[in-house]
Amino acid sequence: MSFSTTKVLKKLGAVAAVATFAAIWAPAANAADCPRGDLDKRYCDRDGDLTADAPTDSSKWVDPSTLIFAYTPVEDPAVYKEAWSDFIDHMKKETGKNVVFFPVQSNAAQIEAMRSGRLHIAGFNTGSNPLAVNCAGFVSFTIMGRDDNSFGYEMEIITHPDSGINKVEDLKGRNLAFTSPTSNSGFKAPSAILKAKFNMIKDRDFKPSFSGKHDNSILGVVNKDYDAASIANSVASRMIKRDVIKEGSYKTIYKSQTFPTTGFGVVYNLKPALAAKIKGAFFNFKWDGTSLKKEFEKSKESKFLPITYKTHWDVIRTIDKANNVSYACK
Repeated sequence: MSFSTTKVLKKLGAVAAVATFAAIWAPAANAADCPRGDLDKRYCDRDGDLTADAPTDSSKWVDPSTLIFAYTPVEDPAVYKEAWSDFIDHMKKETGKNVVFFPVQSNAAQIEAMRSGRLHIAGFNTGSNPLAVNCAGFVSFTIMGRDDNSFGYEMEIITHPDSGINKVEDLKGRNLAFTSPTSNSGFKAPSAILKAKFNMIKDRDFKPSFSGKHDNSILGVVNKDYDAASIANSVASRMIKRDVIKEGSYKTIYKSQTFPTTGFGVVYNLKPALAAKIKGAFFNFKWDGTSLKKEFEKSKESKFLPITYKTHWDVIRTIDKANNVSYACK
């Protein structure tokens, strides 16, 4: 998989690179001993959970002195560095390690950072999660949830109130903004739904644009730069709560079923005892009064809930299959 990682390399430097390089690029076991499904050839999945197993050889485990954490690049990185600050302090105490928040600029850079051994803990967005699992050895185990243990968001296709677009069919001949090809709500889900339910295909029936991020798409619609956009409504809710946009500054013409939101986890080859401490840090984190609660209560998240990639990302893998998405690393 070819990704541009110049900014990642400059900021992360050589943190943990030497310690992890050999383990990451070590030859995989013989195919007969290493079932892997869609996983890249460097990983094995003997337990059938669709994620990479930890190496059986303890010499290939990594135990970095500094842990790098990255949150999915969906909005202003500066906002989220502050939002995660209390959680980062908690992670330091729980692991006894230095923990650094790294604000990645793209899904591609985030995946490549983990694939190359420079990223240890991450939240990958809905659409890039399968690529992270299969190409970077990401093992997810938790998701943000609400007090009633519900979680997730919906994909909405939005437009400006004055656009003259009142239903999905009105998108014909108009401009529809996506975020990036790896995004579920920003590209993959709307592409599958528009094709299956409305017989509408990009370039043939409407003009696609790629904004890079959900907030860019939302602002583009509000400011009339785009006729319409497909977005995650959880992002829009937080933008309204922060007064970035006003209630009623856009209207929704389509709303999907509920999808899982960002999945959090670790790279597969961390020392198991360290991986367990990181997992524990997510589940014993006290949200009340923290910077994390302040930011994410805007979309009603207030806790970390346990999930599995195999079960909770099944609908996303189905959408990917409908879109002929390949998880092969290039």
